[in-house]
Amino acid sequence: MSDSQNTTSPISSTEVVTIRPDAATPTRQKLPYFVGISGATAGTKGISMNLVIIPPGSTAEPHFHKDYETAIYLLKGRVETRYGEGLKQSVINEAGDFLFIPPGVPHQPFNLSETEPAQAIVARNDSNEQENVVLYNSHNAE
Repeated sequence: MSDSQNTTSPISSTEVVTIRPDAATPTRQKLPYFVGISGATAGTKGISMNLVIIPPGSTAEPHFHKDYETAIYLLKGRVETRYGEGLKQSVINEAGDFLFIPPGVPHQPFNLSETEPAQAIVARNDSNEQENVVLYNSHNAE
């Protein structure tokens, strides 16, 4: 078994890999992101799994994921996600909810608490967690 911390090179395909991220990574969405499993940390080819934190009262930059699906499990907090063309649709989720976001769907999560951070595990069928994130301007349709 291999025990790696924040490795930057792919691991052999015959090893079990443990990742313990100790620092947030900057993202296009402007949220604290803790990279767990990815092409860079574990040598994955078609999956990534990370921890995202939305600080109290904060939001992500509006964005969409080009060509990949996203699954989210909300660990802590209540989050409103505005989505769709112009971000005109909305759903509110709380700890214990699973969310699915299809490729190309613009969205923007908002932490509804002014005092507690929201935390979620994010899994994607893309091994590079940021390469295909595209910022979305709701005034200019894709």
